[in-house]
Amino acid sequence: MTDKSNRFQEALAKFEQANGQDPNTETVDGKQHPKELLYATRMSEWLSKFQPEASEALQLAARSQHICRWTIPRDSYPMDRKGYLLWRTTLKKFHAEKAEEILSSVGYHPDTIDRVKSLILKQRLKSDPESQTLEDVVCLVFLDHYFDDFASKHQAEKVVSILKKTWNKMSERGQQTALTLEFGEHQHSMIRQAIG
Repeated sequence: MTDKSNRFQEALAKFEQANGQDPNTETVDGKQHPKELLYATRMSEWLSKFQPEASEALQLAARSQHICRWTIPRDSYPMDRKGYLLWRTTLKKFHAEKAEEILSSVGYHPDTIDRVKSLILKQRLKSDPESQTLEDVVCLVFLDHYFDDFASKHQAEKVVSILKKTWNKMSERGQQTALTLEFGEHQHSMIRQAIG
């Protein structure tokens, strides 16, 4: 193994160690998993399918996208749209800083760290192909793993609104990939409404 691959594997291990502390769990095939650890794994799996030749920085950004998210809960901000947007902005900065801390500890060059942070912060979303790829993967993970549960807990009108926003964030390739996913008839109906 080269120093580069050692550093990469060490960073992933530290990301996993951090996310493994999530007290919130999700059950898959009868086994409980820390939620953010499961989310990070799903991000990496979808990135490898969607962009097999992803750069190291993009792989690191995908894996640390929600790192330690549970430490800043949604209800720590006002439960309105302004509070939600502030929460999301705070989270992005927190995830970028947490990733920086771990990547620095395993010896990554500042340029690579800055690149990972830029991707996590979704800078230049529509003009940066890697940033757009990361956004596509975020949306695909949501649709593949979290959409059914979200749809079951909210009114159809709200679900359709969220789907519209999700669809508009995606590239054409991301949208085409999303259409290959399997959904129940109720979910398909809402998706059809959302994308017209």
